[in-house]
Amino acid sequence: LGLSLIAFLSLGTGAPLCLSRQLRMPGDYVLGGLFPLGEAEEAGLHGRTQPSSPVCTRFSSLGLLWALAMKMAVEEINNGSTLLPGLHLGYDLFDTCSEPVVAMKPSLMFLAKSGSRNIAAYCNYTHYQPRVLAVIGPHSSELALITGKFFSFFLVPQVSYGASMDRLSTRETFPSFFRTVPSDRVQLTATVELLQKFGWNWVAALGSDDEYGRQGLSIFSSLANAQGICIAHEGLVPLPHTSALRLGKVQDVLHQVNQSNVQVVVLFASAHAAQSLFTYSIHCKLSPKVWVASEAWLTSDLVMALPGMAQVGTVLGFLHRGRPLPEFSDYVKTRLDLAADPAFCASLNAEQPGLEDHVVGLRCPQCDHITLQNVSAGLQHHQTFATYAAVYSVAQALHNTLQCNSSGCPVRETVRPWQLLENMYNMTFRARGLPLQFDANGNVNMEYDLKLWVWQHPTPQLLTVGTFNGRLQLQHRGISWHTPYNKEPVSQCSRQCREGQVRRVKGFHSCCYDCVDCKAGTYQHSADDLTCTPCNQDQWSPERSTRCFPRRPTFLAWRDPVVLLLLLLLGLVLGLLLGALVLFVHHRDSPLVQASGGPLACFGLACLGLVCLSSLLFPGRPSPASCLAQQPLSHLPLTGCLSTLFLQAAETFMESELPPSWVAWLRGRLRGPWAWLAVLLAVLLEAALCTWYLTAFPPEVVTDWQVLPTEALVHCRVHSWVGLGLVHATNATLASLCFLGTFLVRSQPNRYSRARGLTFATLAYLITWVSFVPLLANVQVAYQPAVQMGALLLCALGILAAFHLPKCYLLLWQSELNTPEFFLGGGPGDATGRDSSAGEEETRGKRE
Repeated sequence: LGLSLIAFLSLGTGAPLCLSRQLRMPGDYVLGGLFPLGEAEEAGLHGRTQPSSPVCTRFSSLGLLWALAMKMAVEEINNGSTLLPGLHLGYDLFDTCSEPVVAMKPSLMFLAKSGSRNIAAYCNYTHYQPRVLAVIGPHSSELALITGKFFSFFLVPQVSYGASMDRLSTRETFPSFFRTVPSDRVQLTATVELLQKFGWNWVAALGSDDEYGRQGLSIFSSLANAQGICIAHEGLVPLPHTSALRLGKVQDVLHQVNQSNVQVVVLFASAHAAQSLFTYSIHCKLSPKVWVASEAWLTSDLVMALPGMAQVGTVLGFLHRGRPLPEFSDYVKTRLDLAADPAFCASLNAEQPGLEDHVVGLRCPQCDHITLQNVSAGLQHHQTFATYAAVYSVAQALHNTLQCNSSGCPVRETVRPWQLLENMYNMTFRARGLPLQFDANGNVNMEYDLKLWVWQHPTPQLLTVGTFNGRLQLQHRGISWHTPYNKEPVSQCSRQCREGQVRRVKGFHSCCYDCVDCKAGTYQHSADDLTCTPCNQDQWSPERSTRCFPRRPTFLAWRDPVVLLLLLLLGLVLGLLLGALVLFVHHRDSPLVQASGGPLACFGLACLGLVCLSSLLFPGRPSPASCLAQQPLSHLPLTGCLSTLFLQAAETFMESELPPSWVAWLRGRLRGPWAWLAVLLAVLLEAALCTWYLTAFPPEVVTDWQVLPTEALVHCRVHSWVGLGLVHATNATLASLCFLGTFLVRSQPNRYSRARGLTFATLAYLITWVSFVPLLANVQVAYQPAVQMGALLLCALGILAAFHLPKCYLLLWQSELNTPEFFLGGGPGDATGRDSSAGEEETRGKRE
């Protein structure tokens, strides 16, 4: 509460009080105190041309209350018998005016040699005894940065009740600094968790242009970035009476915040800087925001009392929680009543004849012109307990140093500050039953309350809506927002991505992004992923998935529809082959069967049957044995069949194209044992090729994880397609020679044309396998076994239909043509010539 001296003079009644003379009391051990009892005029500080002390004309009621809290704590300790029985603490309290220039003079006084006003220069200060044993204060980080280094040189313990800057925790720089408030880092950690709780990841961050604001802003930036919170706008708020250029920078930041979708502003600033900022914000009528306040201005009357402050939006902030001091109000009233008692004031004059007013001036002249009403608003301030606890921490350290017990403290010549300091590190003490402990950096661990400004004109009240003790707990229903219908504000650059989507960052901020669907085979591992995570090779995932699923092994199963159709075709072909073989065996001595090769024809039919049966190696789960057996067992019987066709094609070509003198000799080589030898040689050649292929490029069972989207394909892998093509070389050569040898052969009248059947049979083989090559290369790997199975069955069916089934038709329904003249040859004058010719034409017509 800042009021001028004139205002206090008008409020005062009767004679001036002697409250200012109650700020000093002698004792066995004296504690120094630094309190903001007044405030200096800004113009006076900026216009200093000589090292004279500024005049503190304004009054701070909070500073006086904190000083009275220290007095109350000292009196409690002196009147008690627990901490320092038989000893008497004293105190010496001075005004800092909230200015380093003013705070230096009492600091020098504290370090003066006991009993004098001089600071002597020694090589070793081990036995130096300053006037005070320890110092309580100051209240602000700006002052503590200066006094902390000063007192640390002499290792004088200093316990602040309000300086929260994290930099003061550096033991190398401030070895004797302690505080009964948490470090700003704890407060900022709670702030970041608050932003996370509400999902506010797109915020503005402002700090006062001083040590307190700059370091707080730096810590917040690092903590926020670590948690994925983006700072859209950042700036420093100049202190009052700064240049227009620096003020213009913060105005630019505020305008950017106002025009963007940022709805949350973290303001880590001193009370004066916050007052300057909100004065401008209210004047320019900037849109309401959520303001997350630092402890320095959350309870400041300078900010709360600004006209129009209720229109800035929602104000939230953390305050450390202590213990209530219910009797403090009565204590303040008692001190004011005593200060108005002339008899009491006269006794103070007698007790303090050596008051050094000529050096430091009146300690608080404004304090002698106040009433209880002037200070009543700050009686429950949260830092009052921190001041009270600071005194108890020093008393506990002195208790430990002197090794006091319930009966008293042992007599000791003296205690120097550095000896007291040794007992303060990691010390545990109690204040109003609350256990507190200084950690290695001189900080205490205290809980925070999350406070909300609830407006009750003319100033807001602080409503507790949450707590923080390492973890934030919120009372959502107790929070009133400035938004229509009390809707929770949203401060995000981009909407939250849905499940199965990742963020593709736009620009420089990770919070501004597009949402991209994860493709099949990838998944979203966590909500903050920027890229989709690929599944393992034995897993799969659909689009926009958040997990992967195991792949199920698959292969060409017997129950697949395509396999069932091929099995029906297999049954048909085997049935026809068996029927044809039975007919040929039954009519083995007939001219038709003899003209078709006799036993070789039956052998060719049997080989075709084996070709069909070899197709059963392709369906089902592949095994190493089935992979090795597929090609030999399908190609060797096919070679046997084609070799029989080749022998008949050679005989047909010989009878048609060679001189008669050669025919008799060659016919003997193409029939009987020589024919079987030729078949054996062809089969052996094919067996040699198959053996070479299996040795050089052995097929193996592999599991392909990529070819199918959701399953793992188990199949036989072909190592060399060239090698597989060479396996087909024997059969392709036999079929080509057979086709060339019969395609241009002229048919003789009145005789069965064997060349035509051979031509179509070998053409069926060639068409099947020529079509097989591109089909096998382009079909999905999962269906390649079905293609090979189908090629074998179609090849067998083509040969059977083109060469053998017409003969079966003649055996069953044209038996009258089964004569030597028609199939084995005869003259034109034969009695059967006409009938034979007619039969042939009829047969040809039916086949075509």
